[in-house]
Amino acid sequence: MTDMQTVVVGAGVVGLAIAQRLAAAGHDVLVLEQEAWSGQHASSRNSEVIHAGLYYRPGSLKARLCVEGRDLLYSWCAEHGVPHRRIGKLLVAVEEAEVPALRALHANAAASGTRLEWLDADEVVRIEPEVRAVAGLYSPLTGIVDSHALMQSLEASLQAAGGSVSYRTQVQRVVPVAGGFCLEGTSAGEPFSLSCRYLINACGVFAQQLAAGVQDLPGNTVPALHLCQGRYLAYSGNSPFSHLVYPMPAANTAGLGVHATLDLAGQVRFGPDVKYLQQIDYSVEDGLVDGFARAIQRYWPGCKPDRLVPGYAGVRAKLSGPGEAPADFVIQDHREHGMEGLIQLFGIESPGLTASLALAREVAMRLDKLYPMTKGQTAQTAYKEHP
Repeated sequence: MTDMQTVVVGAGVVGLAIAQRLAAAGHDVLVLEQEAWSGQHASSRNSEVIHAGLYYRPGSLKARLCVEGRDLLYSWCAEHGVPHRRIGKLLVAVEEAEVPALRALHANAAASGTRLEWLDADEVVRIEPEVRAVAGLYSPLTGIVDSHALMQSLEASLQAAGGSVSYRTQVQRVVPVAGGFCLEGTSAGEPFSLSCRYLINACGVFAQQLAAGVQDLPGNTVPALHLCQGRYLAYSGNSPFSHLVYPMPAANTAGLGVHATLDLAGQVRFGPDVKYLQQIDYSVEDGLVDGFARAIQRYWPGCKPDRLVPGYAGVRAKLSGPGEAPADFVIQDHREHGMEGLIQLFGIESPGLTASLALAREVAMRLDKLYPMTKGQTAQTAYKEHP
């Protein structure tokens, strides 16, 4: 006998989405989260953009789940009253040398099923008068979302389906046992132990740490983690933009360039940049303004550096190091290691927020395929799908 049927470790947006979906399917679900509230890491330290699916290799998990997740997320937000706006995004080539790369992105997006509109320089100015560019792409399906409200809606739906979340609870050791797993750790400073049939590792930047605590799991099955910080600067005063504005990503970098995003109140912020780390660090040090201003002024000459002020930082859970090609999401099961019921997610960086509901569906489908339930609805079919 087990204490719980299913335990999800990690109450970020992906962990909550997975837990909500499984609870809606009839699973007895408990989420364990080491922090005092949900989404304290990547889920609340990002651009809050609903990505359309421009950048990712066609056929990859990132490409497929971004497109699927985008549509699921818009429907979820509308149904559950989560603040969001389909604001649109402008991707620009500032000089002629960038146009071939812009055309390649256009083709890449089309191969993943994402519609973009090609713009010449005059059309760019009509959309965003203060932007300087020789050509652009317009993405009408890109949007913004209140990530905190999204997580609150997922947690409320999880609880309505009978699931629960235990905060300030850290899993330190996982022992495979007959018919499942025994979890050991601390909760509110006190030791705990519980057992479960299914265990989902959705810990984001801490996924490798949890995997290292799984007894007898071969270390070579766990992809290496590369922590990558992205810092944001706010801009005081009125926003000059009505859409998101992205430059062309620089070659051989880990980010999408220092872009302009808007929050739901209409304030503009710029970022993130790229800085690989040895340990998690959310500080935004002084001295960033000049570098940010140079990057921004390439596409917005009117940027006034004295209006750039420190904002916040996030840390990406990357599987690729400096100069390496971008890595895809990794979703693992460990039947071959005698650990039936363990599913682990690694490298859930951007577009993880956009793909969260699609990632939840993917995990549910894999659970159904690998470990079909003997009664009741499956995790794949019980959840109400949106058109």
